[in-house]
Amino acid sequence: MGKRSQRSRPFFGLLLVVALGMTSCALHRQHKVLKLAHSLPVDHPVHKAMAFMAKRVDELSGGRLTIQIYPSGQLGSEQQCVELVQIGSLAMTKVSAAVMESFSDDYKVLGLPYLFRSKEHAFKVQDGEIGRDILLSTENVWIRGLCFYDAGSRSFYTVSKPIHTPDDLKGLKIRVMKSKTALEMVRAMGGSPTPLSWGELYTALQSGVVDGAENNPPSFYTSHHYEVCKYYTLDEHTAVPDVLIINAKIWNKLSKQEQQWLQQAADESVKLQRKLWAESVKESLEAVKKAGVEIFYPDKSLFRAKVAPVYEEYRKDKLINDYINRIQNIK
Repeated sequence: MGKRSQRSRPFFGLLLVVALGMTSCALHRQHKVLKLAHSLPVDHPVHKAMAFMAKRVDELSGGRLTIQIYPSGQLGSEQQCVELVQIGSLAMTKVSAAVMESFSDDYKVLGLPYLFRSKEHAFKVQDGEIGRDILLSTENVWIRGLCFYDAGSRSFYTVSKPIHTPDDLKGLKIRVMKSKTALEMVRAMGGSPTPLSWGELYTALQSGVVDGAENNPPSFYTSHHYEVCKYYTLDEHTAVPDVLIINAKIWNKLSKQEQQWLQQAADESVKLQRKLWAESVKESLEAVKKAGVEIFYPDKSLFRAKVAPVYEEYRKDKLINDYINRIQNIK
């Protein structure tokens, strides 16, 4: 009996190894990894928010769902990452809502100048039914929006002269994103809009290819554009948010529970990001002032009046007109 039992041990040991291996394989099959890439530096508020989201997804799922983040353009530019998400080679990325205009007309409304009465108004729109309608408007092109991140208000900065009124923009080449709305806005104000990729902008400012650009304070600071542009006019013409997007097919392959974990983590990251963003705006303005940048606070009504024709044109589009009315009716 003893000898037989001893002879059986290797067999039972083998069964145990096989069983453990099968369990391990099953666990491995259950574990899902989503790759998220973006072009921002790791000290940016949006990256920090996405890192928090990845941590929360891991906690909520008990390690069954993981987000791997590739920051600082490791997997390509913003435009390249969006294209990779669309074809499913990349699960997620962060992109400006302005870039999303090329995928859905719904996003155009977010680029309209002086659309929001306040930051609180903008957040109500983004967090509510209107925001959800816009986020889901690209599912037919295999992109699903998960949430909006605060990207502040965009203002003009220039190399050789300050902008006090829209008349000061005349004859100036101003870099804009590849957005129809941004092009029309700068043109209406009297400037010459020049679409350029973000990565080319520092050199373009330095060499005189463009005379200025427009962006929020943290981007102005972290890009080091303040080294070339010594005039910053806080006209705050647009509040175009960032968007966290996922490939729609990848989203649909997640279970309902996994979708819930991911959406909850994304929503929680929005609250953190907005807090970090507010702190970053204050720190960035202080930093560029110390670096010798002159900051101006113009009469915004002068700029608002110049872009009235842009609204008139967009109101001819029923979709955009409906969005404008819905947004203006949010109290």
